[in-house]
Amino acid sequence: MTKKILSLLLVLYSMNAFAQKPEDTEDWSRKPVIVTPGEGTLPPSDAVILYRLPSDAENWMHINGGPIKWKAADELTVVGQTGNIRTKQEFGDVQLHIEWRSPSEIRGEGQGRGNSGVFLMGLYEVQVLDSYDNETYYNGQAGSIYKQQIPLVNACRPPGQWQTYDIIFKAPRFHDDGSLLSPAFITVIHNGVLIQNHVELKGGTRYIGAPEYVKHNEKLPLILQDHGDAVSFRNIWIREL
Repeated sequence: MTKKILSLLLVLYSMNAFAQKPEDTEDWSRKPVIVTPGEGTLPPSDAVILYRLPSDAENWMHINGGPIKWKAADELTVVGQTGNIRTKQEFGDVQLHIEWRSPSEIRGEGQGRGNSGVFLMGLYEVQVLDSYDNETYYNGQAGSIYKQQIPLVNACRPPGQWQTYDIIFKAPRFHDDGSLLSPAFITVIHNGVLIQNHVELKGGTRYIGAPEYVKHNEKLPLILQDHGDAVSFRNIWIREL
């Protein structure tokens, strides 16, 4: 490129830049709604409270309908062999905050120690497990997308201590014929540490076999798993996105 052509281009660029105004790139199309943040991990003003007080047990039902059989006190604790529980309300894309605690008394090992699960849309599981000094298959430890995605790191606290998951979930979309339009994506922050970074899900959670997508409703309930261990949950809130 000759110096004359380069000089001409610089002049034209300068003329175009001076012809524009700062307000030409201002966007006034959507005013953000005001949301009051909660203190610490308390819910923001637009959150749906799923469990903070014993009375919030009314937001849940047994997986097959009817009242839950878990222990509802300051926290919600699994009563083994009573079954999974689900929210009465249904959700799609969400931001979820949930705190959990495995039993302080260590029993079992691997998958048999402090096991539960958080199922987005009742289908896509973020594993809950006591993974503090407890080996198991890595796509089944705490914070894994069960049998799909290994967490980036193990951020587990010792058993008996409260832990937090902050989860951003984008639900899958389907064509009218049932084929997949776009997959689900999930981000998980465990105890303030990023462990799943906008990972793609390959389908619904399966214990045996490869995951696959099956068309479902745009909104479905959140499910907490009874895996037989007395895992507790508290301060559960969710924001629809």
